[in-house]
Amino acid sequence: MSVARFSLGQVVATPGSLIALSEAGQTPQEFVRRHQMGDWGDLDDEDRQENERSLKIGCRLLSAYHLRDGTKIWIITEADRSATTLLLPSEY
Repeated sequence: MSVARFSLGQVVATPGSLIALSEAGQTPQEFVRRHQMGDWGDLDDEDRQENERSLKIGCRLLSAYHLRDGTKIWIITEADRSATTLLLPSEY
């Protein structure tokens, strides 16, 4: 079992992300868990490296995932680790 790499703070989700997850038959928890374990999802190498640096210096973390139906969701954890938000890119 993997160990969480950082604190999530309060976990919240936008209405759009919750609708998209429901329509895809998936749950927020599966993606939040991946995010917290350092599985950054569908990011390029540069963005993955930026997340690894951000873990060390305390900056914002971003993961991107595609749902079963192809919809893209983002998960952002704030730099101070006070909150983690699930959202659609269009809601940013």
